[in-house]
Amino acid sequence: MGLESTAHTFGASVASGPRNGKILSDVKDLYKPAPGSGIHPREAATHHAKVAPEIVREALRKANLTIEAIDCIAFAMGPGLGACLRVGAVVARALSSYARKSLVAVNHAVGHIELATLLTGSKDPITLLVSGGHTAITALESGRWRVFGETLDLTIGQLVDQFGRELGYSSPSGQKIESLAAKSSRYINLPYSVKGNDVSLSGTLTAAKKLLSQGAKAEDIAYSIQETAFAMITEVTERALAFTQKHEVLLTGGVAANTRLQKMLRQMGARHGATFYVVPKEYTGDCGAQIAWTGLLSYASGNFTKVAESMVKQSWRVDKVDISWRS
Repeated sequence: MGLESTAHTFGASVASGPRNGKILSDVKDLYKPAPGSGIHPREAATHHAKVAPEIVREALRKANLTIEAIDCIAFAMGPGLGACLRVGAVVARALSSYARKSLVAVNHAVGHIELATLLTGSKDPITLLVSGGHTAITALESGRWRVFGETLDLTIGQLVDQFGRELGYSSPSGQKIESLAAKSSRYINLPYSVKGNDVSLSGTLTAAKKLLSQGAKAEDIAYSIQETAFAMITEVTERALAFTQKHEVLLTGGVAANTRLQKMLRQMGARHGATFYVVPKEYTGDCGAQIAWTGLLSYASGNFTKVAESMVKQSWRVDKVDISWRS
């Protein structure tokens, strides 16, 4: 069983494997901020604590299993919002102690990548992870998901959500911004900042907000944000693909649901003869499945976490995690 609680989502899932891996259940409930607002960590944590018992019960029910049949309890140790992470950790420790099951800590970003490889069949990809908490290009090298490019400030999800809040939307607002952008084809120049193989998105956001205050149409700005930011991250992904000479491109994370970004990456991959994969839409956002599956892989390779060592990590880079099951 895996528990996800890094930000606005509390999710629980049951996975089986590691051979012929399957997701047996995936249940979640999202904290919803007020219109025009972002995630309030304490309010989100209160939401998670309230819904956790029912979410866990429902995940077991849908998997047609009891807690006694579970081999290990995995939880998202980080990265994420401290208050939210602690709820998941406490629930996981309680279940582990009550049922006498092994406890397994999972890196949330690794969870996104590993679940995407399971569901798409990708074997050795350049992976673009894009969400509210991540914008990174990674590839597996020497037992870790190494970073070949990342954001220097805002993530792509933060860019979209913060512009959405200017329009009165609550976070996450990716679907609304994508729908808004689809109404326009008028491009307005916005800062395009690629530094080496990293990207900087704060200038794009500042310019977009200024345009909005000056009366520019919201749909034109939304369209321009997507075209600019997605071109930036496609460029650095292409450079990493050429450098590593991989033959697969994998897109995952919450922003992976955006069809315009998918199209750009698919066209880029085709130029290099690389197969493009994208995680199924129902698994783009945060979910217990990414924690359950990655926890199972870790557990099967002999890893578990002592309760005394299960303190959450708000900052925990993807390239600091040993991927023992792929060594």
